[in-house]
Amino acid sequence: MTHFDEDLRHCLTVLEQGGTILYPTDTIWGIGCDATNEAAVRRIFDIKGRDSAKSLIMLVADEKDILQYVANPDPSLFSLIAEAGKPTTIVFDGAIGVAPGVIHPDGSVAIRVVRDRFCRHLVKRFRKPIVSTSANFSGDPAPRNFAEVLQGIRTAVDYVVTHRQDEQAPGEPSAVIKWNGDGTTTIIRP
Repeated sequence: MTHFDEDLRHCLTVLEQGGTILYPTDTIWGIGCDATNEAAVRRIFDIKGRDSAKSLIMLVADEKDILQYVANPDPSLFSLIAEAGKPTTIVFDGAIGVAPGVIHPDGSVAIRVVRDRFCRHLVKRFRKPIVSTSANFSGDPAPRNFAEVLQGIRTAVDYVVTHRQDEQAPGEPSAVIKWNGDGTTTIIRP
């Protein structure tokens, strides 16, 4: 069994039990959990020492998955997602069906459709969105590869993915845009 398959199997077990994982995403290494499990989401805030007023990003496998977690999304957003040249997180109004810590106090939710093979397989097989937040303590720089993830983060999660740990290329955070009710967008992070 390859690291890829073994990591998927272990991640699914941990996520189903309400645990946390340290895993490679389509951007940087992240800490993740079941985005619908309130206790698991609170645990991520505790691990990071993050203010609970700051919401978390969640990953989905396909554009159609957005329909389950956003009330009345504008259909034109699907072309925006398809045309994005880099991983792009979109902030939508009207979050539904996810844990409170994933929802911003204004009712919005940040969602990224993942293209990374490992993340896509993980989210598809889990059949729920997965939290993705940078694998760092709040206020510290985001790690650009696994080697930069601090030992305190590595030991705080329930499972550390082996797949892609040896990669040295620096990852970059996603672009973040806000999808406005009138169909326009606001760039939050280019």
